[in-house]
Amino acid sequence: MAKYLNPKVDLTFKKVFGEHKNLVMSLLNALLPLPEDMKIVEVEYLTLETIPDTPMKKHAAVDVRCTDNSGRGFIVEMQSYWTKTFFARSLFNAASMYTKQLKTGNSFNKLKAVYCLALINDNAFDYSDEKNYIQEFYFINKNNPEDIKKDISLIFVELTKYKPLDKASKAIKELWLRFLTEINEDTTDVDSVMLENPEINQALNIVEKSAYSDVDMYEYEDCLLDILAQQSTIEEREKQSLKRGLEQGLKQGLKQGLKQGKEEGLKQGKEEEKIEIAKNLKKLGISISDIQKATNLPIETIEKI
Repeated sequence: MAKYLNPKVDLTFKKVFGEHKNLVMSLLNALLPLPEDMKIVEVEYLTLETIPDTPMKKHAAVDVRCTDNSGRGFIVEMQSYWTKTFFARSLFNAASMYTKQLKTGNSFNKLKAVYCLALINDNAFDYSDEKNYIQEFYFINKNNPEDIKKDISLIFVELTKYKPLDKASKAIKELWLRFLTEINEDTTDVDSVMLENPEINQALNIVEKSAYSDVDMYEYEDCLLDILAQQSTIEEREKQSLKRGLEQGLKQGLKQGLKQGKEEGLKQGKEEEKIEIAKNLKKLGISISDIQKATNLPIETIEKI
């Protein structure tokens, strides 16, 4: 019998990170590339969730938004699967939070940095791997790469590519990543290293199945079904797109092949016609040099016919 629920699902994710400030603050400090003197010490929630204006249903992506005591903005996204639109969605959300800081009469120098931490339960970037599963996007001066602007930062974590190098590690970054990748409905026993950490232990208690009512479980299962349905839709679209691409490629290949065959046939026909003319001229006693001038055939070819 399942003891835990999957923390990556809408309902559980919001309960862990959307209702417990200390946990979302711990996660952000662990996974964001923040200097020690700029770590988050206090947060306030802005909203528990923002539903994107896309064909995807709300369970496909969940947002938790907050600000810290210095005014910086933070968005934590849990994305069940990756599509080309999600990068644009993350950038749009972060840019919206950034611009909404500017009130009438305020100066632009009042704007604070915004960070979007996107946790992706899917493979998103072809160039990433198990050692390079976190991708950071900033504004960079192309002519001077050292000039990096971090007013808006997008941090993407591909959970599917994360593999713990040392399960004995007590580093909070490793523990949060293990919590997000190892805990699910099949989990019966949890590593003692995870249980010993108070924040991870608290998160584990929150996702214990026994803590959920029948109504909660109905919503949880609805989230899972919705995610599976959306995933099936995306896979079917990808198959159809691949099929159309193959069909178009075959048609173009056939068309190109016919065109090339026709051109080669015409070329060969002209060559045979020249040879026939050369034969007739040769019978008439015309010199090989004159035949060559008339047909543009190689002298060697004329001598052999």
